[in-house]
Amino acid sequence: MTRATLLSLLLVFCAPAALAQQTFHVATTGIDTPAGGTTAAPWATITYALDRVPDGSLILVAPGTYTGRIRIRGQFAQGVTVRSAVPYQARLRAAETVLTIYNDNADIEGITIEGFDIAHSGPGAGALVVQIQDGFNRETRRITLRDNILHDSHNNDILKINNGASQILVAGNLFYNQQGSDEHIDINSVDDVIVEDNVFFNDFAASGRPVPNDTASFVVVKDSNGSDDEYLGARNVVIRRNVFLNWQGSIGSGFVLFGEDGTANFEAFDGLVENNLLIGNSANTMRSPLGVKGSRDIVFRHNTVLGDLPANAYATRINREGANPPIEAIRFAHNAFADPTGTMTDFSDTLPADLSTTRPSQLVRNAYWNGGAVLPFDAGDVLNITNDAQRIETDPRLPSVADVQTPHWQSAQNQFAGGHATIREAFVALVEAYARPAAGSALLDAAAPGGDVPADDILGRQRPASGADLGAYELGDGLFGDGFE
Repeated sequence: MTRATLLSLLLVFCAPAALAQQTFHVATTGIDTPAGGTTAAPWATITYALDRVPDGSLILVAPGTYTGRIRIRGQFAQGVTVRSAVPYQARLRAAETVLTIYNDNADIEGITIEGFDIAHSGPGAGALVVQIQDGFNRETRRITLRDNILHDSHNNDILKINNGASQILVAGNLFYNQQGSDEHIDINSVDDVIVEDNVFFNDFAASGRPVPNDTASFVVVKDSNGSDDEYLGARNVVIRRNVFLNWQGSIGSGFVLFGEDGTANFEAFDGLVENNLLIGNSANTMRSPLGVKGSRDIVFRHNTVLGDLPANAYATRINREGANPPIEAIRFAHNAFADPTGTMTDFSDTLPADLSTTRPSQLVRNAYWNGGAVLPFDAGDVLNITNDAQRIETDPRLPSVADVQTPHWQSAQNQFAGGHATIREAFVALVEAYARPAAGSALLDAAAPGGDVPADDILGRQRPASGADLGAYELGDGLFGDGFE
């Protein structure tokens, strides 16, 4: 044995054992006292717990309803998780913003919020359900929202991420029912935001609310405040592996939109939208499922848009508003656009004056299907299906969307509609029911060689290095097995 090997072994065996994660407890029956935080003597509030736990801790929140604003704060290099002890049984409610994740007195860093049911307490609430932003000259970063039910704003957005926040992850949540001309998520003047593995829909009747037909897009990426923070234009936003369905909003909005406010600068740039399933199962008309205003360098790849989608444009509207500069380099690659009912009347809405000619936008190897009817063409649009030289126009053999059920939370039954116990179960059920192409589909192995192929599909399964399927779902082949499972 060499001296170097012996030294390595000594370092391994003599190294101190990793410290066990410390667990603290919050309950509706608790008391905020320094001696608390145990199962026998829990604290009463999440904020009090965050102010006292060491880095690397787990804060378990017992079932029950917690009323009033909760200030999420603290700076944790290793990270602290605040988790509902029983998934979705800790209910956070307020007649104002329920969670404020910003602090004017100190940076906020390294906090995960997991497993909660979060909503406004009812009509008349103040704006926003959750807000993540930088404080005054203070940074907010490395914040994760995971496996939460975020629903029923009665004033403005459900989630607003804005004013310079960075390194934000929104993963595996369920969003439904915002209020008015606002969004499920408003991503506004930020850097490095990932929105993945979520389910987005509206079902106002499920919450005992009338359908207003006036809500805005589910996810908007933009910059409303110009140079008021460190970012001019939202950048590096990734929207991947999500399911969007059941449109009940205004005729001027859609599922995903980059840019909105008509500013003189690019409102968003370097954005990526991939591996999403967008289901047209509603009779409500939208503007288009995917939209771009006053932005540049946005890539839409391997998404599946499916169903009888009443919309001014079945795929996208790309336009300038106000003082927006011409839009540059929007790319649609390896997507599947499939209307099995044959009612696709317009593919895009893209006027020549709105798009840059020096950095043009492109359609590259997408699949288009109009139920066997003629595919639409509009000479006034810059982006027509005929611009896609490698297009596929054969039946993709995707499922019918006639019987889609929204997976809204049924608290009395402690499950999601459809009988699902978790958000992930509901997500996978929607994907398997509506994104999976049948054998013999024109989507299979049809991706062009080279770039524009993600490493995985909508379920997070590996895609092959060559010959990937178009759309969000990778069916796989004999080499990997059906779907690589």
